Amino acid sequence: MLSVIIITKNEAHNIQDCLESVAWADEIIVVDSGSSDGTQAICGTYPHCRLIETDWPGFGPQKNRALQAATHEWVLSIDADERVSAALRNELEHAMQLDSFNGFYLPRKSQYCGRFMNHSGWYPDFVLRLFKRQQAQFSNDEVHEQVIVQGPHKYLNEPLQHYSFANLEQVLHKMNQYSTLGAEQLYKRGKQATITKAVGKGLWAFIRTYILRKGFLDGQEGLMLAISNAEGTYYKYAKLSLLCQQKRTADEA
Repeated sequence: MLSVIIITKNEAHNIQDCLESVAWADEIIVVDSGSSDGTQAICGTYPHCRLIETDWPGFGPQKNRALQAATHEWVLSIDADERVSAALRNELEHAMQLDSFNGFYLPRKSQYCGRFMNHSGWYPDFVLRLFKRQQAQFSNDEVHEQVIVQGPHKYLNEPLQHYSFANLEQVLHKMNQYSTLGAEQLYKRGKQATITKAVGKGLWAFIRTYILRKGFLDGQEGLMLAISNAEGTYYKYAKLSLLCQQKRTADEA
């Protein structure tokens, strides 16, 4: 028996295709944090979908809320912009028969500005998404959360399809959002940064994505992705530098 868990906010453009791809599951839990675009109404059209409306505590805590609401032995955690193909469904159903494993990593194939990336560190991009409910929990990180599973795990073959960025406007929006959250998370952990460090980190992100992870083989989109990775990394550490500077100024006042 399988529970699918999804967290949402203003995902009306994504959620129907997502739900269609997992409509075969025994239970779907959607935890929504104040959507204003009709996401909730779409979820209500699926008989096995249970909608929970709540506030926003961060990615990790929100996914733990969804996990706590699940009732079946196995849990599949996906995002609203991800899809489960028929081939992946078959592999998931087979995996759940393997009692010797508590978790399964899925390869994820992500789209960037209309192109599915085959390199750039974006594929196979294994993510732990299928696991036994009583053996798992999410980290409490506000961003870049991870599911922590006790016991043995295994890697699957069929990819989870990820429709991550349809255009550059979405890239820029998420870059700003995630760089702010990332900077705040590093600051809470006592990390320090300077603008020089931010530039260095950004440059290294470009080299890692475009050269070491062979982003140049992904064509024009590979170059665009390497640049946006560099920018996102730079802004994260630049924002951290400003937070540190504000703290020093406050201490001196």
